Amino acid sequence: MAQRAREYERIRTVLAEADPDEALTAREILQLLDARGERIESAHRVATVLGRRARHGDVTIIESSPYRYRLET
Repeated sequence: MAQRAREYERIRTVLAEADPDEALTAREILQLLDARGERIESAHRVATVLGRRARHGDVTIIESSPYRYRLET
């Protein structure tokens, strides 16, 4: 559980710094993480972490192809 919380915080921090105007795919988020030296193993892992946080209302999932994610402030 603590690892997921740390991963979410890393994702949240990078997205806050990037300040995207629109929801992003897990792959786009992974690319932002990589560009800032933050390692998460795959886009699937990003989607998993964000999907679990969506259950708590921290993330909005836009069901399109591919899914897009927007963090709630």
